[in-house]
Parts: sequence; structure tokens; C-alpha cells
Amino acid sequence: MDLGLVGLGKMGGNMRERIRRAGHTVHGYDRNPDVADVHSLQELVGRLSGPRVVWVMVPAGGPTQSTIDELAGLLEPGDVVVDGGNSRWTDDEKHAGELAEKGIGFVDCGVSGGVWGLENGYALMYGGDQEDVAKVQPIFDALKPEGDFGSVHAGKVGAGHFAKMVHNGIEYAMMQAYAEGWELLEKVDSVTDVREVFRSWQEGTVIRSWLLDLAVDALDEDEHLDGLRGYAQDSGEGRWTVEAAIDHAVPLPAITASLFARFASRQEDSPQMKMIAALRNQFGGHAVEKK
Repeated sequence: MDLGLVGLGKMGGNMRERIRRAGHTVHGYDRNPDVADVHSLQELVGRLSGPRVVWVMVPAGGPTQSTIDELAGLLEPGDVVVDGGNSRWTDDEKHAGELAEKGIGFVDCGVSGGVWGLENGYALMYGGDQEDVAKVQPIFDALKPEGDFGSVHAGKVGAGHFAKMVHNGIEYAMMQAYAEGWELLEKVDSVTDVREVFRSWQEGTVIRSWLLDLAVDALDEDEHLDGLRGYAQDSGEGRWTVEAAIDHAVPLPAITASLFARFASRQEDSPQMKMIAALRNQFGGHAVEKK
């Protein structure tokens, strides 16, 4: 099928390539003309045959809103817009309502996979009406990992981004636990090879995970993380997870503490946050601050 893809950054560019490898045609638009296939949203829409599907991968908030506003004036009834960025789930109902006034469908999709998604596939969590999801299904099938898992129609509009938000909240807590354990091991005199302790956990233990594998990769590059500053940003989804927990009276002590630990990292150089920064760089290509 034909797909319009808006936003060809670290995620969007690799997604375009994976979709093309599955045999689909992708017309990509980006403000950077060096990576774009077309040079305007109008040209992108003109390349597509109906029912058109346009997947938006731009920063949440204003950029997503302005892109959807422009597409609303270009698309026709029966077409579908997919928001695959890290939008807040509360924005999804607003966007769906605005597009529905013009007969245009809307699907929200949480995407996980980072810089490894091109080869390994992307975990997808999407929300929307079944009719709209069906129009996008071939693209979901192209992007997901091989096998029976990695893709889910999580529910109605907003469910995809809500599920991705909770996923990221869990990710915060898991990274924090590895970081705290790493710092404690580094602190004691009796443990002389912390990196190899982490490596030994990669097989046969209940705490083995892809994050643990990435931690070992980071330690192989810089055994004591001496080259990193213990400063970690947050993408916003951790905050939204905690806010949702408050709204629904659900206790999230581990996730909340991991978010606050990131705040603390900006006040002083934290050994734990060196690991957080290293892991974010490993799985997502996020920038790290050097000393």
C-alpha cells in the first residue's frame, strides 16, 4: 500500500526504511529537504491514492497540532491520520474529534523500539475504531517484530498513547533499579568487577532483560561510566504517568521515585544518572552530556 509519512528523524527515517523493505511505498516529508521525498504536505497527499493514510512522527504538542490542522484541510472523507509520536493521550480525543468533523479517521499509536527498531521491529500500541485501524493494518504488520507479539489494538482512541505512556513509566523504574544496584556494587570494596557481575546476570536470572544487555554494552564502552555526566532528561511521559496515577488514585511509588530521581540528577552529578544516561543513549540514541 501507499503511505504518507511526516517526520523523518531518528525514528521516522528508520520506520520509512522498514516499511519499504516490506514492499510498501512510502512518501516521506520532512522540513529537512535532504531526507524528504516530497517537499510539502500538499505534495505528499497528492502522491497518495484513497483511502489515504498519513502517519505523523513529529514532536508532541504544537508541531503535531499544526501538522494535523494542515492535513485536515488536504485530506478527504475516508482518509486516516495516524499520530505515532509521543503525544499525550488527552490530545488524541481532541484530534480525533477535529478530524471526524471532516469525515477523516484518526488512530493514535505508541511506538517503541528506538534506534534498534529498523532491524528488530517496533512494538506498537494503537487505539481507534476498528474500521480505521484496518486501513493501517498492513503498515502495522510491516513495522512490528516478527512473530505473534509486539503489536496490539489496545482500545479506543487514546488507548495507544496511554499504553505507551505506562510502558515508559515502567521503563523509568526498571532503569532506576539497575542504576541503583550498579552504584551500590561500585561502592563496596569486596566487589572488584562490577561489569562482569552485570554480565553474569544476562543468563539464567530473573532480572535478565534487554535493558540489562544494554547496560552491559554501556559498561563495555566505559567500564565505570567516567566519561558521562550523571544528568538524565525525561521525555514527559513519566510525568504524565504519575499525573494519571494521581487522577485515578493508583499508587505508583517505584515509577514516581524514578521520575524524581531524574529531577535530582539535574541538581548534582549523580552516579546513578550516569547509567540512566548511558542506557537512554544505548536504546534510543538519545544525546548524553560529556564531562
